Amino acid sequence: MSKIEKVKCLIIGSGPAGYTAAIYAARANMKPVLYQGNQPGGQLTTTNEVENFPGYPNGISGPEMMVQLQEQAKRFDADIRDGWVTKVDFSGDVHKVWVNDDTEIHCDTVIISTGASAKYLGLPSEQHYLQLGGGVSACAVCDGFFYRNQEVVIVGAGDSACEEAHYLSKICKKVTMLVRSDKFRASRIMEERVRKTENIEVLLNTETVEVLGDGQVVTSVKVKERTTGVEHEIPATGFFVAIGHQPNTNIFKDYLQLDETGYIINTLGSTKTNIAGVFVAGDAADHVYRQAITAAGTGCMAALDAERYLASKE
Repeated sequence: MSKIEKVKCLIIGSGPAGYTAAIYAARANMKPVLYQGNQPGGQLTTTNEVENFPGYPNGISGPEMMVQLQEQAKRFDADIRDGWVTKVDFSGDVHKVWVNDDTEIHCDTVIISTGASAKYLGLPSEQHYLQLGGGVSACAVCDGFFYRNQEVVIVGAGDSACEEAHYLSKICKKVTMLVRSDKFRASRIMEERVRKTENIEVLLNTETVEVLGDGQVVTSVKVKERTTGVEHEIPATGFFVAIGHQPNTNIFKDYLQLDETGYIINTLGSTKTNIAGVFVAGDAADHVYRQAITAAGTGCMAALDAERYLASKE
């Protein structure tokens, strides 16, 4: 039989959203308990340099920023723990959460900040340079600046891919866009914007074979023309993947309202979900901005919403 723990505020997931929620909740004397999940610090721990977060004029590495946020939360006595949530039950008045299939927690409030995971092609070479921070990225807005006046390749065919290609075109010397099928999935207006941009070259029916480099940084991308089977290399220092994100929300699907992609639906203008006392922050609900600063902002909002919810119960 699992042991039962009672907490006032449970935060599921770390990253900018979770740690910010913990800071605000702790300062409000809510005694928050935060479980970091299987990727402590979230997606930002795979980002070498963060240059667009306010307060860091010289930039900061993603892992270092997450350590600082965690330490700030601990300073206010937030209880930061290793482990991940394996099951929830939001059907009754008491919100029940199980951690590592062992500890059962009964929560007055729950803040979900489990984030979303970028989808990658799964090529060994892609993962190699992704882990090294040597030229593979799933966020043009986050990392495009590092490739200013350089040539890059982006993979994708939807609206998000078109938006990121257009964004990169303003920074980079040339953008080559790889579309695996014979047509875009994006809306017509987004496709036209890409096609009218002079320094974007679109290659239809083209798939990535391998990301090439010197072992440390990307130097080119090998691609294959699917109708002919002909392979060739495209010089590039950056390889951007824009084939979507998968929100880490599957364990909540039986209780929370999700959109067709799996993002948690929150009440407009707040972090409230369809279950009273359960709130969402960061990329688990945000499929539009997906930035560290916006995640931190919603973490603050979730803690304030949880505090007001508890006050209404007194």
